[in-house]
Amino acid sequence: MTDAEKTDWDAIVIGSGMGGMAAAAALSQVGHKVLMLEQHQTLGGLTHSFSRDGFTWDVGVHYLSEMAPEDRMRGLLDWLCDTPMDFVSLGSVYDHVYIGSAEPISLSRPYEAQERDLKDRYPDQIEAIEAWSYALREGRDAIYKIFPTRAMPEFAGDLLDWWNRHTLEKWCARTTKEVIDDITDHPELAAVLAAQWGDHGGRPSKASFAMHALIAGAYLPSGAWYPFGGAAAYADHIIPTITKHGGEARAGTRVDGLVFEGDTVVGVKTGDGEEIRGKVVISDIGARETIDTLLPEDCGHEDWMAEIRALPSSIAHFTMFLGFEGDIEAAGATKANHWFYPEGDADVVWTHAPDGEPPHMTASFGSLKNPDHDPGPKQKHMGQLLAWADWSTVAKWADLPPGERGDDYQDFKRRAEATMMAAFERHFPDLAKLVVYRDLSTPLSTVSFTGHRKGAFYGLDVTPERVMCDALRARTPIPGLFLTGQDVASPGIPGALWGGLLSAASVDPKVLRHIRR
Repeated sequence: MTDAEKTDWDAIVIGSGMGGMAAAAALSQVGHKVLMLEQHQTLGGLTHSFSRDGFTWDVGVHYLSEMAPEDRMRGLLDWLCDTPMDFVSLGSVYDHVYIGSAEPISLSRPYEAQERDLKDRYPDQIEAIEAWSYALREGRDAIYKIFPTRAMPEFAGDLLDWWNRHTLEKWCARTTKEVIDDITDHPELAAVLAAQWGDHGGRPSKASFAMHALIAGAYLPSGAWYPFGGAAAYADHIIPTITKHGGEARAGTRVDGLVFEGDTVVGVKTGDGEEIRGKVVISDIGARETIDTLLPEDCGHEDWMAEIRALPSSIAHFTMFLGFEGDIEAAGATKANHWFYPEGDADVVWTHAPDGEPPHMTASFGSLKNPDHDPGPKQKHMGQLLAWADWSTVAKWADLPPGERGDDYQDFKRRAEATMMAAFERHFPDLAKLVVYRDLSTPLSTVSFTGHRKGAFYGLDVTPERVMCDALRARTPIPGLFLTGQDVASPGIPGALWGGLLSAASVDPKVLRHIRR
């Protein structure tokens, strides 16, 4: 076997997040030999898990939609997996929302149940609540008209956008806040309707309503689900699909640039100087990050690059990883998530960290959701607190390596941790007594792990401009280079999976046969 035969691949995928794994597995299933490269030592991107002091947390999975056995997304995932994943339902209630000092309201499925619960709570807002249910359905339908264009040639995609222009303008080009303001002027109901924006990272005043409808509405048909074994099960089940078809998944391999022949991408350069050739290269590191870190400035296509660079980054966040010992259910923990808006406004982020209670915080207890979790004799459980924040809170340390940020950064972290813990104790006084371990991750941690600009957990912000952006097609104008992941479709695990399928279909149309089933 020649050196070329050893190193040439049908496709090289940069990054092993959900979008990278989905693209690689889909191409593998239709006969391609794929190499997937991950800079970190653990494969799976934000689906990976990590352990400390006997506790294990999922990094980016708190619950999932469309994973019922009959759901289309579940069928697509089964096709990508070497052996099917198992999921457990979280029950009829999947979120509890706390607006100001009002009694919490539980969000349940299906549409009819949630609508009935809202009407019971707000009996003078029946017309508005019915209008909201209608808008969610229409908004989801509208954004599904955009997704296919991401895998189409530019002319065909533009034609389809033109055909659907009135629908897209009504639901995709308006923000969540604009749609809610048209429906109701009841401040508490408005906050409840917008509350789940953390699932996609787009503040109500900035996010495309269609994106909010896509994510929030996804839980209504069949509820919320969680993978047996936690988020790491994705890599455990998908990566064997790649390797059994002659592919490979390499951890600890950083890609520093792309290899060109003329104007065509023909491979990658790794951090240790290796040059690996492939017929196509698929980037799962983010659209902007692909442009800023992998492409030379003189590669042309300035208009395309400028259009992507003009899109703002998504929200940043602090995460407190909590370890408990004891009966956390008796102390108030649930499988459903808890969304807190103490100021009564949902369109808020933590701009004054580390001081003052975060104006938006989410509590999630992953070990209660995972049926494979064994708490042992000490009843060890895990939870997370998320506080969505502005990048400015940590920007002063952004250019410093992790070990060189000084005592003031460590003091900042200690104060932010204490602030979040105090807020948690106020909401869950009995649970707070069971905490035996805690560790705070800041937006700088997101940069270190994902490389996303400004700690953007969800990549590009889900503004109307991003949703309507033609530059985010899977096939880039640079021959041989493709994009995958949540920037191509939508934020979150299901969105990144869709991005992977659209990317794979752009490389080989045979994938479309499986998407259309």
